[in-house]
Amino acid sequence: MNDSAAALTSGAVARRLGVSPTTLRSWDRRYGLGPAARTRGRHRRWTPEDIAVLEHMCRLTASGVPPGEAARLASRGEASRADPATGEPDAPSTRRRDASTVLPLGDVRQECRGLARAAVRLDAQEMRSRLDSLVGEHGLVPVWEEVMVPTLRAVGRKWELSDDRYVEVEHLLSWHVSTALRSAPLLRPRTAPLLDTSPVLLACMPDEQHTLPLEALDAALGENGVPTLMLGAAVPLEALVAAVRRTGPSAVVLWSQARSTAGEAVARRVAAMEWGPAGARKRARVLPSGPGWGRSAPSGLARCGSLRDAVALLSTPHPG
Repeated sequence: MNDSAAALTSGAVARRLGVSPTTLRSWDRRYGLGPAARTRGRHRRWTPEDIAVLEHMCRLTASGVPPGEAARLASRGEASRADPATGEPDAPSTRRRDASTVLPLGDVRQECRGLARAAVRLDAQEMRSRLDSLVGEHGLVPVWEEVMVPTLRAVGRKWELSDDRYVEVEHLLSWHVSTALRSAPLLRPRTAPLLDTSPVLLACMPDEQHTLPLEALDAALGENGVPTLMLGAAVPLEALVAAVRRTGPSAVVLWSQARSTAGEAVARRVAAMEWGPAGARKRARVLPSGPGWGRSAPSGLARCGSLRDAVALLSTPHPG
């Protein structure tokens, strides 16, 4: 096989490395890390040797080396110790790297590794591109469960174990996950017509600030044509009660991330609320959700163990 037959296009190389074609063009323009040769029409064709340099560049930037220095080291063939997003070892290093930079991803999909590499590099454009592409191609629920959550957990664990290092990685990744969730209706057409039913009200418990799981549920219900009302973080009890009274929701999801924010009294007060004319009074289905509630919900209330389960339950009409 000749060299031109073995060479890859920029798109193929970008997919292989987990970066965007724009990033490749930027590295070529700024640092001279382009292909050694181009075909007619100036099309880029990357040889195995070219790709090896780019792989080296990715490992170095992921370990925290500034892009300019990483490009210089990659072009010289000087190695780093490990890829912090994957933990894969490299050749012995001429620069010592802290092994604690390895993110604890474990046995996960390849898409998680690409997203983790982009997060560690603080590559906002790459994170946005990857997340939008995945949601558009596969739908929100599988991407949330198999890519977003494992990557977020890995970064969160690293933050907890590293004395507040990586907080900037966790914040940027969370922001782009949130952005992708809110953009989901534009990325993937609704799979079912909008249901003619009362909305599902989504609220965090009064002292709970974590909203990403509720944002995922909001987007996933939207794909299924279920109307929602998102109240977001730390909803005071009286505000929650007022919203239920004013909207008459078909269901109320109460999210708690930690045991300290769960509260059975809140769930029971909402579950006891009634509205409508005499003889046809209605109540909302109340779903205490999230790890803060423990393994089981308060007696008599439903409990869903996953986003997929919650979407299936809430997409089924409830008589009230």
